[in-house]
Amino acid sequence: MELLGALRSDLWPAEMGNLFCCVQVDQSTVAIREQFGKFDSVLEPGCHCMPWFIGKRVAGHLTLRLQQLDVKCETKTKDNVFVNVVASIQYRALAGKANDAFYKLSNTRSQIQAYVFDVIRASVPKLNLDDTFEQKTEIAKAVEDELEKAMSAYGFEIVQTLIVDIEPDEHVKRAMNEINAAARMRVAANEKAEAEKIVQIKRAEGEAEAKYLSGLGIARQRQAIVDGLRDSVLGFSVNVPGTTAKDVMDMVLITQYFDTMKEIGASSKASSVFIPHGPGAVRDIATQIRDGLLQGSATSQH
Repeated sequence: MELLGALRSDLWPAEMGNLFCCVQVDQSTVAIREQFGKFDSVLEPGCHCMPWFIGKRVAGHLTLRLQQLDVKCETKTKDNVFVNVVASIQYRALAGKANDAFYKLSNTRSQIQAYVFDVIRASVPKLNLDDTFEQKTEIAKAVEDELEKAMSAYGFEIVQTLIVDIEPDEHVKRAMNEINAAARMRVAANEKAEAEKIVQIKRAEGEAEAKYLSGLGIARQRQAIVDGLRDSVLGFSVNVPGTTAKDVMDMVLITQYFDTMKEIGASSKASSVFIPHGPGAVRDIATQIRDGLLQGSATSQH
């Protein structure tokens, strides 16, 4: 008895609807009413009279809510790369064409999927793989235009079409990553070589500048030595009457010779140096320097 009462309570709304010839249509939904199997009218949300005894009945309901369909299509690009293109279609039935949407299509989602396949497989093979990624907005627009033109005749509105993913084969993605990595390594190698080139150029410029300045220093040093010797010779000749320039030069050379010997002996890290020593050696050095100066003077005069 309890089970029978429960069943009767479940059937009570339907029985009451049939008894009082009333039907309820929910929000964002329309109902298709027929009379003796023929389309009669579209029922808006609310409560409607349904006199079943004169052949009227509800053939079905049609939602007006926005719906989404994700379509995954495999195709090939112009450079012979197979990709999976995922398109997201947002659509809804039009209340003003509810009878067309209800009667003209038996499977709306399959129909939309067929149009998406057709457009994508006609558009993507015209593009290379890189262009496919760059022009996915144009592909989505082409799909939307084609669907809008086709589905409007069946009472549906295409709200938006998006290309949400373009996925090449795993081997292709790995190859693309390797190509990209190789290109970046090549750029890095070029930049490193250019940096090393700049460093070497700057080092060479620095060495050249250092040698140039060192040469200037040596030249100035030698010039100072010559000037000092000249002043010494002139001063000695003036202060000591009867001396000649040769006597003064011999004396200066002897002084320089002994100063050099002193510096060699005072240096603890100097290598062993064997040089002739004695008055005769000093005379020979002085003679060689004097002969060199005389030859240079004679050459300049000729």
